[in-house]
Amino acid sequence: MLEREQPFPDFNLPDQNGVMHTRSQYAGKWLVVYFYPKDNTGGCTAEALAFAAYHKDFMSKNAEIIGVSPDSVKSHAGFAKKQGLRFTLLSDTEKSLLEAA
Repeated sequence: MLEREQPFPDFNLPDQNGVMHTRSQYAGKWLVVYFYPKDNTGGCTAEALAFAAYHKDFMSKNAEIIGVSPDSVKSHAGFAKKQGLRFTLLSDTEKSLLEAA
């Protein structure tokens, strides 16, 4: 688990469209990273929709929202489409970021 003031771990993970993302590409921006266990479950859907409701507010403050779960790129793509999510969902099937954070 990260300690206060500890830098966020590096990552290189695909999003719901198969595009790779790294921590360094977000330099100069605030990151709001949340972890969730599974796409299309009640609690995880409610959480994603709560972030989606404030997506424009976060963007106006130079902040990006990133959801991370061990689900596949394909699962994330379906979840994002079904729920109309406009922010990044990273697929961490090996749980490397999940365990580092």
